[in-house]
Amino acid sequence: MLVLLPPSEGKASSGRGAPLKPESLSLPGLADARAAVLDELVDLCAADEDKAREVLGLSEGLRGEIAKNVDLRTAGARPAGEIYTGVLYDALDLASLEPAAKRRAARSLLVFSGLWGAVRVTDRIPSYRCSMGVRLPGLGALGAHWRTPMAAVLPEVSGDGLVLDLRSSAYAGAWKPKGEVAGRTATVRVLHAPTRKIVSHFNKATKGRIVRSLLTSAGMPGTPGELVEALRGLGYVVEAEAPSQVGRAWALDVLVDEIH
Repeated sequence: MLVLLPPSEGKASSGRGAPLKPESLSLPGLADARAAVLDELVDLCAADEDKAREVLGLSEGLRGEIAKNVDLRTAGARPAGEIYTGVLYDALDLASLEPAAKRRAARSLLVFSGLWGAVRVTDRIPSYRCSMGVRLPGLGALGAHWRTPMAAVLPEVSGDGLVLDLRSSAYAGAWKPKGEVAGRTATVRVLHAPTRKIVSHFNKATKGRIVRSLLTSAGMPGTPGELVEALRGLGYVVEAEAPSQVGRAWALDVLVDEIH
C-alpha cells in the first residue's frame, strides 16, 4: 500500500542535526526538479524579503519564515515525519507507533511538497515554507512544475498494490494516477454526516487516525475493495463508488458524526 499525504503548513524547527543532503532523498528521479525549486526559493528569499513574502503568500506575522528558507542548505535536517506537524500528523502520531508499524510507515507513506515534490517520512529535510500553490517568478506555478517529473517517477513508486490518496486538491494536482494505477487508487473524503460537508480540522484529524489504524492493523489492504472492508471493520461508515470506467479511481466518503 502507498499512502499519499499532504504536508502541513506548520512545521517543527529544523534542529541542530546535519544539513540537507539532496542526494540522500528518496525518489531520485525528482532530483533535478527539486534542485530548481530549491535554488530559486533560496535566491528569492535572500534577495528581497518583501517580494518573497508576497510570492509565498505570507502574512507580516510570518515574515520569519523567509529567513528559514534562506538557510535551507545549511539548517539542520530531521526526518520528514518529525518536521511535519499539524492536525493530521498529530492524529497519526508517528513517534508513538510500535516498531513494526514504523517500518510500514517508512515503506508506505509519501508526503507531497511544493519544495521537494514528494518525500518519505524517513527522508531528512530542513523546516521550510513553500506550498504547492506558490508561483515562483522563474519556474511558475509549482503544481505545473511537478507534473512532468512526477508522471515519470510515481507510477513505478506506486508498486502493484493499493494507492490511498489523502491529499488536498492543491497537492493532488501535481500527480494524478492514470490507467492501471488509477484503477487501484482510492481517494478519500471525510464528511460530517449530518451536514455532508467537509470540515477542515475534522477532515485532517480523521485521515490521520485512519492511516494510524491501517499501519497498526494485522494486515494492510491491497485493493480499494479491501480498504472499504478494512475501514468498516475499524468502525467507520464508508460510502464507496467504484470507477465507472477504466482509468478512474475509486471514490470513498467516510462519514463521521462528531467533530473533534
